[in-house]
Amino acid sequence: MGKELFIKQLRPYLYLMDEAHEATGYIVVGNEKVCVIDTMNGYNDLYKVVRDITDKPIVVVNTHGHPDHIFGNVHFDEVYMNPKDNELAESFINAPEFIKECKKAGLTMPAFKPIKGGDVIDLGGKTLEVYDLPGHTPGGILLLLKEDRILFTGDSINHHLWMQLDGCPSMGDYVKELDKVMFLEKEADFILHGHATDFDDISLMRCLRSGAVEICEGKTENDLPYQWFGGEAKQHPFKLEEGKTYQQLESVICYR
Repeated sequence: MGKELFIKQLRPYLYLMDEAHEATGYIVVGNEKVCVIDTMNGYNDLYKVVRDITDKPIVVVNTHGHPDHIFGNVHFDEVYMNPKDNELAESFINAPEFIKECKKAGLTMPAFKPIKGGDVIDLGGKTLEVYDLPGHTPGGILLLLKEDRILFTGDSINHHLWMQLDGCPSMGDYVKELDKVMFLEKEADFILHGHATDFDDISLMRCLRSGAVEICEGKTENDLPYQWFGGEAKQHPFKLEEGKTYQQLESVICYR
């Protein structure tokens, strides 16, 4: 607990929360409700953060089940996540160190309520449409803020996609799943992902897909080793489009 939280207002109704530069969450304020998208590592009392902005009823959604997106759930009473990530999330929630920290702070994790592709969250004047994108995790979801053409992607679409994890599908299967949601390019102008500092152009989707296709086609002769806490994988760089706005230029897909 206690690492610094940086809050950046991107729009009158939209806030980016950067927790110690380890993970990013978002606050979307509608006329009737407010939605928190991802709760990061739980270092800060996010309930208080939201209450400093608005007193409207809170809806909390996790884009997937990794600890740097769900541990802050301890500050809320109710949270939604795709049930396909429940087993993954429980493996982290039941870790002895996390249980110890929660007991020390007098906090508990709320049970997950189900959410999945096709669901809609009505905040009053702001509508979040839910789309499934399995890949980085089995239950990864995207959230489209329809009125404002902003796509929240968690870790399912970003500049440093991890596909080397246990449970990740083949790259070919990931491309098939990505193709199911590529129409969102026409529905959104910007992406806000789970480790962002600001908006990325929606073309990041297409650039990422091109990189995944290159891996499928075996165009990997220049790929370099990637060391991570689970061992060694490979990383495939993918190109971004010229003339578009991105928060970082170095973009890779990590895979086995």
